Amino acid sequence: MRVQSGTIYVAGNVNVDLILGPLAQWPRVGTETLLPHYELRVGGQAGNSGLALAALGAQHRVIANMGDDALGRWLRDAFPEASPAWARASAPTTVTVGLVHTGGERTFFTSTGHLAEFSPGQVLSQLPARARRGDIVLLCGVFLSPLLVAGGLALCEQLAQRAYALALDTGWPDRGWESARATVARWLPFMEHVLLNELETLALSDMPDLNRAAAWFLAHMRPGARLVVKCGPEGARAWCGIERARCAAPAVQVIDTVGAGDIFNAGYLLGIASGQSLEDSVRLGVEIASKAISTSPRSYGARVPDTSHSKS
Repeated sequence: MRVQSGTIYVAGNVNVDLILGPLAQWPRVGTETLLPHYELRVGGQAGNSGLALAALGAQHRVIANMGDDALGRWLRDAFPEASPAWARASAPTTVTVGLVHTGGERTFFTSTGHLAEFSPGQVLSQLPARARRGDIVLLCGVFLSPLLVAGGLALCEQLAQRAYALALDTGWPDRGWESARATVARWLPFMEHVLLNELETLALSDMPDLNRAAAWFLAHMRPGARLVVKCGPEGARAWCGIERARCAAPAVQVIDTVGAGDIFNAGYLLGIASGQSLEDSVRLGVEIASKAISTSPRSYGARVPDTSHSKS
């Protein structure tokens, strides 16, 4: 892999994940169900991507806020280089409970917590006033932070003025896709990379298939921008103008798919930042995510060359 150019800034939700499973069937109200597996870990979309980038030795920074409690301090300690700049919320730490169903599907329950206070101003205050060549800002999990949604357009405008390349992975809107569609459409002209799963892509575009969904996205995005769709066990697909890329996922023994899309984002953006082609960047994302979901404790693959001498 070529030496990485610029820094990947991951801005979004860092929260606690409590993973439980596998759940064979949904329980009746008022009953108790025993599950054989649990794991308490650093999570959230930004947290998952940040951990993967750190494990890969990538030049990166996690931009977030933190809850005012012991769990917030625990999350802070997982990102010692970035967390001194995190704003301390008045609310307790956001916690997500992820139920893993038999067969690998997931259901998530998330408390409001500190993410409700994460704002565009807090994002901007943790970034250099001017981007360097190759710098990328990934905005992720934005629907968990209503202040980011409300100020999203102005945030995109200011990041563009600072010359950052922007990437977006919205996460799941708790109020449905109909209200989210118009909001996201206003952000798309600023994006160079949109990274969604298949269901999110179809829902946001209101299209019946991925090819028509891709046409909708590319019509709203800047020339040369890239739409990347994560398709789970089928790998990932990407569109950029008339260019197409597709990478199948390797057959692996799946242990835990929670955060797979966020880990893909880390691998893909690392490929982009290292000068790889669209196809090779998609392949890198698929390979790293596949490695992570099939190992316990998680492994992400080989580290990239050390570029710490050029950190901002």
